[in-house]
Amino acid sequence: MRRNHGPGVNSVTPTSVIIFNPTARGDKARQLIPLLEEFSREAGLYPTHGPGDARRLAREAVLKGAKTIVAAGGDGTVNEVINGLAEAECGLERARLGVLPLGTVNVFAKEVGIPDDLRAAWEVIRQGSEWRIDLPQASFVHHGQPVLRSFVQLAGAGLDSRAIANVRWTEKKRLGQLAYALAGIRALCEHLPRLRVTLPDGGEDSGELILIGNGRFYGGHFPVFQKADMADGLLDLVVVPKVNLFRVMRLALASKWDFFANPGKVRHYQVPQCQICSDRPCEFQLEGDNIGVTPLSLTIQHRALRIVVASSQTR
Repeated sequence: MRRNHGPGVNSVTPTSVIIFNPTARGDKARQLIPLLEEFSREAGLYPTHGPGDARRLAREAVLKGAKTIVAAGGDGTVNEVINGLAEAECGLERARLGVLPLGTVNVFAKEVGIPDDLRAAWEVIRQGSEWRIDLPQASFVHHGQPVLRSFVQLAGAGLDSRAIANVRWTEKKRLGQLAYALAGIRALCEHLPRLRVTLPDGGEDSGELILIGNGRFYGGHFPVFQKADMADGLLDLVVVPKVNLFRVMRLALASKWDFFANPGKVRHYQVPQCQICSDRPCEFQLEGDNIGVTPLSLTIQHRALRIVVASSQTR
């Protein structure tokens, strides 16, 4: 198959395309270029050069006939690629998503059982077993313009979005996932905004942390959304009324080992849609990247996204 290392997709596009983030894992992904070059014998290889590139390349590849778009990077690269698929005309039906996990955490890859080993992950893509999952969407206003963004694994506002804002790039390169824990501690020292979620039945709840899941995992292997099903047409909400270090630790322990039935009076909801606002503008994150500020609305497209997984994961 034809390879390409330039800024755009060729006029002749392979059936499978790998969109590669060379800055994943703090530039360590560059060391994997020889392995990706090996994979490019069967697929086009397109490196990104900055924010938004993966989204554009995915959209172009679909419009030029690619059937499998592989996101080689972390959860942020996956998010850009699915938004490129969603933006292309009939893109979600025309192409499916594959993942080569190169990021720091790779929550989505863990959720759907994609191996960390890249050769094993590539074999999953080559086998081509397919699963349809839900595709949540967030709508909000940015610089006076309405925006619609898809996400596949999780979203959040409050403590976790403030933690993301506090992540230091030097710590992330040196410490990996631990950098997020340090940023979370810094966020706990702030005066956090009060968030309010409006539910479909007109009910409301509020807290200093609201998490929205499509799958079960948050932050790696923590099944915070324990009842989540990626194909049930529902968003899973976790509302934490008040956050401090002790309550955050209880939530993590409860999700991992069931030590507490209800840590810190955390509330759980399963809904097809909701709206989130706050007492002052607050960042919100999709897939670990802050992309806007409250207020926002959340909806879900039932089984709209086709993903490539191991045959044991299909339903």
